[in-house]
Amino acid sequence: MNTTRFVEFAKKLYAIDSPSGYTKKAIDFLEEKAKELGYATSKNQKGNLHIFIEGKNHDYKVGVSAHTDTLGLMVRSINPDGTLRFTNIGGPILPTLDGEYCRIITRIGKTYTGTILSTSPAVHVFKDAATAPRNADTMLVKIDEIVKTKEDVEKLGIMNGDIIAIDPKTTFTDSGFIKSRFLDDKISVCTLFEILSILKEENIQPDFDTTFIITTYEEVGHGASHLPEINELLTCDMGCIGADLACTEYDVSICAKDSGGPYDYEMVTTLIELAKKEKCSFAVDIYPFYGSDVDAALSGGNNIKGALIGPGVAASHGMERTHMQAIESTIKLILAYLTK
Repeated sequence: MNTTRFVEFAKKLYAIDSPSGYTKKAIDFLEEKAKELGYATSKNQKGNLHIFIEGKNHDYKVGVSAHTDTLGLMVRSINPDGTLRFTNIGGPILPTLDGEYCRIITRIGKTYTGTILSTSPAVHVFKDAATAPRNADTMLVKIDEIVKTKEDVEKLGIMNGDIIAIDPKTTFTDSGFIKSRFLDDKISVCTLFEILSILKEENIQPDFDTTFIITTYEEVGHGASHLPEINELLTCDMGCIGADLACTEYDVSICAKDSGGPYDYEMVTTLIELAKKEKCSFAVDIYPFYGSDVDAALSGGNNIKGALIGPGVAASHGMERTHMQAIESTIKLILAYLTK
């Protein structure tokens, strides 16, 4: 793993807003980077990116996926005072958004900054400033423009249905931590691209023809519902950390079961054996409130086997954190899986 390369790539990707439904710029960036590495690519009608890696054997086909779409918000309506009401894209923990900076992206190509706030934002004015609920009905967006009426906002080109992207505040610490919104799942996309670089640098050829699949609608449930021709899919997505779970921010997590049911028994067993062989720091867990691109693929009728791994990520759907050690173990495990 080239840590400097990984960090530089991640900073570029995290600088591109990509809530579900608004992922074209991120996908275009990733396609360009894949082509620079010498890989053939294609995109399907959903906007998913397919990156093709020729294997030693062509009679079995493997897919490895991660999703570049993130959580976000959308303009629900414009209030008479020029503030915005919003609706969720995916499932962000709304109380964690109180006070966060954001960008309102219009359909006419203009972007405006703003702040997400409670409707009781000032302790000197509102008795319930500290205790009021934080939800879509009690929060709003204040635009950083001189707007006093709904008409003022409309003159800016802002309208219902515009994307509101949340500032990820991506930070890499000297101690190896990565702090950011949307580690779920851009950190896995960065991991897959580091693997693409390693395959080229080390002249490593996977055992089977492999397609890396970057999906665009995972956060709303149908990212990998349609797949290219593959026999099995390994999804790389965030590993869960919390009560009753073994994973930490330093591990690669192998998921045995999530809310969609158990993952393929043989694939999970193989991944555990490979993690042991490669001396990865790993954990096997069951995610109680979780769905992945494998779940979407199976629900979409794809005839595949599926498994799920990913770096351990704390505080999912809030201000998330993981560590480079988890990334390193995830890279080692995926490379072992591709060349087993």
